[in-house]
Amino acid sequence: MAKEITLYITGLDCEDEARLIRGALKDLQGLTSFEINTVAGTVKAVLDESLLNEGELIRAISATGMKVRTERKEKSKGPWWREPRILTLSACGIIILFTLILEHVFQLTHNNATFLYASATIVGGYFPAKMGILALKTLRPNIRTLMVVGAVGAAALGLWEESALLVLIYSLGDVLEAYAADRVRGAVSALMDVAPSTALVMRDGAEVVLKAEDVSTGDVVIIRPGEKVPLDGVILKGLTSVDQSPITGESMPVSKVPGDEVFAGSINQRGSVEVRVTRPFSDTTLGRIIHYVEDAEAKKSSYQRFGETFGLYYTPIMFGLALFIIIIPTIFYGNFSAWFYRGLVLLVVSCSCGIALSIPVAVVAAVANAARHGVLIKGGAYLEAVSRIKAVAFDKTGSITVGRPVVTDMITFADIDTETLLSLSASIESRSEHVLADAILNKAKEDGIALHGLKDFEAVPGKGARAVIGGKKYSIGSRAFSETLDPGVEEKIKTLEREGKTVMLLSENECMLGLIAVRDELRPETVEAVTLLKDGDIEHVLMLTGDNEEVAGAVSREAGIDTFMAGLMPEDKVKAVKDLQARYGYVAMVGDGVNDAPAMVTSDVGIAMGAAGTDVAIETGDVVLMSDDLLKIPFAIGLSKRTVSIIRQNILLALIVIAFLVPMALFGWIGLVPGLLINEIGGVLVILNGLRLLR
Repeated sequence: MAKEITLYITGLDCEDEARLIRGALKDLQGLTSFEINTVAGTVKAVLDESLLNEGELIRAISATGMKVRTERKEKSKGPWWREPRILTLSACGIIILFTLILEHVFQLTHNNATFLYASATIVGGYFPAKMGILALKTLRPNIRTLMVVGAVGAAALGLWEESALLVLIYSLGDVLEAYAADRVRGAVSALMDVAPSTALVMRDGAEVVLKAEDVSTGDVVIIRPGEKVPLDGVILKGLTSVDQSPITGESMPVSKVPGDEVFAGSINQRGSVEVRVTRPFSDTTLGRIIHYVEDAEAKKSSYQRFGETFGLYYTPIMFGLALFIIIIPTIFYGNFSAWFYRGLVLLVVSCSCGIALSIPVAVVAAVANAARHGVLIKGGAYLEAVSRIKAVAFDKTGSITVGRPVVTDMITFADIDTETLLSLSASIESRSEHVLADAILNKAKEDGIALHGLKDFEAVPGKGARAVIGGKKYSIGSRAFSETLDPGVEEKIKTLEREGKTVMLLSENECMLGLIAVRDELRPETVEAVTLLKDGDIEHVLMLTGDNEEVAGAVSREAGIDTFMAGLMPEDKVKAVKDLQARYGYVAMVGDGVNDAPAMVTSDVGIAMGAAGTDVAIETGDVVLMSDDLLKIPFAIGLSKRTVSIIRQNILLALIVIAFLVPMALFGWIGLVPGLLINEIGGVLVILNGLRLLR
């Protein structure tokens, strides 16, 4: 029986550790598949429990020197300065400083200085040496193995001061790299801490406090003012306003009444409410956001693949080159000590976690930053694709516009009044699922209009609907539903459409009874968002709609959109996106993730609108706007461009350091300590540069 588990690994900070774990797991019988995430610090595995159990898997990973836990959160640590690695690093630094002062100021004897330097080497190198020796035992050498080889080699040559400094500099770099990884994990943990761990639940008429994961779908939870919502649900009783910014990034509280959705992690600001839980703890909107952020490293960008491929070939090549430098010149010229030292320098300066860690750190930092602002980017590949977008296609209804049209005009042509017109129209539309039908039904409800019973209802896709009321056959829909129109009616329709209104005609058989015009207003931020896109690197903005030319033209002009295409079916939108790709390259399609799904899938980046609580939109989009704020699109594009820029900077800096240090080491122009110092400074700089994306 297959079982999927997630293990959390303390100390999984670099690809070197991942390589150790990969080696320990790849030959395990019963391990169907596994995935290692260095930034999240996790191993996700699928086991065949008849051949391998969880305990055996944990023991296999523990054999690499890593600490394994089954729960996401670590046990609370003490102050950072009491961590063993920090204590040994500090002790190493103090001993070296003390020895340098004694040696150069107070003329400490060589033997005593050697003893103190050796002590510093042993103390400071204890933790990294454990990992390096384990790697050597498994024939999978890594950067910690290099430190061990370098320190032992320098000591063998009598260079105890250099051996101690090498351990100090390496260990400091190791701690800083671990700090960088922890900062990114901290950003993910901050998302997890948004939702409370417990909930006040009504059970058998009594209020009980349960862990959030123990609350079942259908349970009723009580949320008091100032408390966080523990799980997704629907309000049963009470009125309140809710701060949804942890989920949607919206700054303003949202009023909630019975029947409205609330999301785990949002904050109940006023009014006690009772909420019926609609999703289990693991499947909340917040839970899925965290899942995608943690897995951002899995969907790799070309830069991530470059970093991994580079490390795969570069490290063995440097090992081989170092051995060549030690062996071949010694055979021809002798002086083993000098060539051995040069080979040690080459080994030490050529390898660093910097380039391997800085790229995934930058990706996950950017994705976590976006999630805090209500934008869910599902991986490094999509983050990179967003930075390349040259054209954006918007669906009209629900994207450019609010998506809640209202009735603006009612005009009758026959011997009926507007009340009858609205009553007949609303009766037919009561069976329709179209957004325009909702506008008519809402108007009838507001005016207190009674509806008629229907017979033989029939929906005609793309045109409208027809039904029998009181023995008479009525139809309502677009002008395409009517064979011929009176010139006067045609002129009224054109006038309304030029105002950006959509017109629906009601007829009895072939007799035109009247028309109802509805308008869907632009979103307040539409014009600003379109302007920001056009002022950036977006070369073309297109609006796609199933509405007619006149309405589409009016809306696109008001929004400041370059061009529009009207009267489209879903397959037409797919063709429009393909045409854009042929002309501009990378294209984003913005829609609600339901009717626009085919076009979003066809585009290079599908951007789903207003996805909080909407399963289809979250699953369909590559980038998901948790709120309906179009300004999040230029924000996401700007963030992705900054991310790619920082990753390029990191790669360039890492390659410059390598291009400088490797020839210097080959020609013997740099020593062990200065070379390692430059290497570690370069590695730390690129990682810290990536961490800027958390802000």
